[in-house]
Amino acid sequence: MRVFITGGTGLIGSAVVAELLDAGHSVTALARSDASAARAEAAGADVLRGGLTDLDVLRTGADRADGVIHLAFNHDFSSPEALARAVAEEGAALAALGDALIGTDRPLVTVSGTPHVPGRASTEEDPLPLDGPVGGRSTSVNRALALAAQGVRSSEVRLPRTVHNQGQGGFAGLLTDIARRTGVAGYPGDGAQRWPAVHALDAARLFRLALEKAPAGTAWHAVADEGDAVRDIAAVIGRRLGLPVQPVPQDGFGPLGPIFATDQPASSGHTRSALGWEPTQPSLLDDLENIGA
Repeated sequence: MRVFITGGTGLIGSAVVAELLDAGHSVTALARSDASAARAEAAGADVLRGGLTDLDVLRTGADRADGVIHLAFNHDFSSPEALARAVAEEGAALAALGDALIGTDRPLVTVSGTPHVPGRASTEEDPLPLDGPVGGRSTSVNRALALAAQGVRSSEVRLPRTVHNQGQGGFAGLLTDIARRTGVAGYPGDGAQRWPAVHALDAARLFRLALEKAPAGTAWHAVADEGDAVRDIAAVIGRRLGLPVQPVPQDGFGPLGPIFATDQPASSGHTRSALGWEPTQPSLLDDLENIGA
């Protein structure tokens, strides 16, 4: 299969590109910069130059492909306004990709986050939240799934808040960055809130499986660890960096503070049974032992 991928040179995307190539697919990666293009080519992918705002380029990439995986997002969390711009840009990009595939029965695999459900782990059947700082992303994903009625084999892979590899990535990676900057391995509230997690290599395999065989209009959970307490995550970070571990006010985490403070475990039982996906890589707490190594 000829696959067009956006976001193919990041922590998750590079793992997806490698997974696709190892499975015999060919890959064309969207690349905005010379550095991204060089990384994609070094990995064995072809390159289409452009960014998320280059909608004609996105349509061209989708037109030429047998399937599309969309991963790109501008992770600018510096302010609510910057985050809103990133959400809007992604929405327009995903709409352009979807429009190019209408009537083709080709797969479009997009990405979202696992939802939180008070009092229990969320499942693949739970709807995405439409409110909050990234609620607009859910709206865009729902529109893509609705293209199932217009001849697009669209699906979404829901990623937990931490997708990690070698101690880097996701919310845990942000906690590590904040700890290095502030000198404290902090967590909001009492730290009992749980974050699900998955290793990037396990997530990559699920993206491939969704591309190859997910039915139209379906959602899948890339969850290996159902939920680690944030204070346990911070404890490993603090120990590895030699920093104190303690509560930090929610507003100290910027626009993501409300999400950081939310208890949000998630399960992946249906995904494992229906697609035959089984995580095999190290858990988050084990992988965080690579910090500073």
